[in-house]
Amino acid sequence: MAASVAETIDPPFEVVEPERIVAPVLFNSPHSGVVYPHSFLVQARLDLQTLRRSEDSFVDALFGGVVDAGMPFMRAHFPRCYLDVNREPYELDPRMFEGRLPAYANTRSMRVSGGLGTIARIVGEAQEIYGRRIPVDDAIQRIETLYKPYHRTLRRLMMQMQHSFGIAVLVDCHSMPSMSSGREDRPRTDMVIGDRYGTSCAGALTDVLETELRRRGYSVVRNKPYAGGFITEHYGNPASGMHAIQIEINRALYMDERSYQPTGRFEKLREDLMEVAARLARIDHLALAPLRTAAE
Repeated sequence: MAASVAETIDPPFEVVEPERIVAPVLFNSPHSGVVYPHSFLVQARLDLQTLRRSEDSFVDALFGGVVDAGMPFMRAHFPRCYLDVNREPYELDPRMFEGRLPAYANTRSMRVSGGLGTIARIVGEAQEIYGRRIPVDDAIQRIETLYKPYHRTLRRLMMQMQHSFGIAVLVDCHSMPSMSSGREDRPRTDMVIGDRYGTSCAGALTDVLETELRRRGYSVVRNKPYAGGFITEHYGNPASGMHAIQIEINRALYMDERSYQPTGRFEKLREDLMEVAARLARIDHLALAPLRTAAE
């Protein structure tokens, strides 16, 4: 059974590396995948157009050029609504499944309660993905064959960069709907930088990213409403020289959210982001170095 997922999404993700890595900065796009397994579409009660509302559409295309600038880039091919690697491995809602979940599953997190666990229950405005319960084995299969290999690879890349440069920086790339969901729909800012309120990376990294985006005319806020998910929290450990930061981009800057097509502003945004990425590559490594112990 596990082979069926691997064959349907082949490869499930990819890492694109430059001939020579010139900076310890890894860009990651975990939610831009568009390969929807047929078995999943059969299970879903929603059409493909609706399921795509959870995609970070074209984010991989916006950031993929970092490879030409000497930095590696990782992206998922499977869609977020099929499996979300920006969650704990077993954030699962027992109401979704036939059969008993493993005892170690986290069934009580706020993300599970909101329908957005490792296997999502909803997309868009709380629209239920499945018309009936799905087998527990299906969830475990997705985690074992997609989630765990993804994170093993991400961890390996970070460790390799730290070994080579003494530090490693992960930039987790996402997009957000242009309008906030709530009682009062209102336009969102252009960019949201998430550093887990200063805990997932050195302040110098957040400062440089915000300054460079503002310099190019974008409105930027920090941590609200997106402070960074599991990836930012899990891979960011500034005291050891491991830094993780998340960037959320307003989709209205580069695409038509109804037709899922890039707009004429796409190329300008891509160019701006590549300039910002190049600036991140030049950041002073001493500002990101591991903390020395008091004895040293």
